[in-house]
Amino acid sequence: MPISIPQADRLVDLFSLKNKVVVITGASNPRGIGYEVAKGCAEMGASVAITYFSRKEEAEKNASQLSEEFNVKVQAYYCDVSDYVATESLVQSVIRDSGHIDGFIANSGQAVGSGILDGSVNDWNNIIQVDLNGPFHCAKAVGPHFEQRATGSFIFTSSMSGHIANFPQEQTSYNVAKAGCIHFARSLANEWRDFARVNSVSPGYIDTGLSHYIPQETKDLRRSMIPMGRVGVAKELKGLYVYLLSDASSYTTGSDILVDGGYCAR
Repeated sequence: MPISIPQADRLVDLFSLKNKVVVITGASNPRGIGYEVAKGCAEMGASVAITYFSRKEEAEKNASQLSEEFNVKVQAYYCDVSDYVATESLVQSVIRDSGHIDGFIANSGQAVGSGILDGSVNDWNNIIQVDLNGPFHCAKAVGPHFEQRATGSFIFTSSMSGHIANFPQEQTSYNVAKAGCIHFARSLANEWRDFARVNSVSPGYIDTGLSHYIPQETKDLRRSMIPMGRVGVAKELKGLYVYLLSDASSYTTGSDILVDGGYCAR
């Protein structure tokens, strides 16, 4: 059966996430994309489940703050997305605690610090396991629930690195994983066409507070390649994720949307 047309007509109602439950992996960094997306979902009325891998205290603090500020249910869960059993357990825990899942954002990821020749085989496998197989585990775990309910929105956090080869850093494994996520989203949108929408978001350089190790010279070079002349901040992405989760995007599936300050336009 085709995915139905939403009943609402007013834009404020189409964008509302009230009564929806959204899962966002990787939301422990208070300046990160996952946290800002969780904040956007809570602002629009959703109940939110955020996950962490190693930052339990930060994730629980984020959940508490969002719940208090927006008067919605927000819970933090441990999840290692590189492990399918752990990811499946996450999905079942959220369904048990909240009743259902309407949206799932596969946002957890890991950066790379080496190229092919200077990195090990384990370095390559680790990036692919987290950044490509991790989203697969998420989709595999939540897909049956979406199919059973005949509704759902799945979003990959990809990267402009899935479109271009970054310079001057060497990060081939990361680029390959993110390119895989973009085509994964397109393919899954076709596979799930009868019951769920699937899209990907490809951010450019975003200041999440975790780039202190990068030499200033490299940061300056990166910035010089961005037509808008600056890096982005995470809150500049949350509106797009809310759109893709909401009924406002009911005819949007199989799309990848770049948010990169114009980097890939050159």
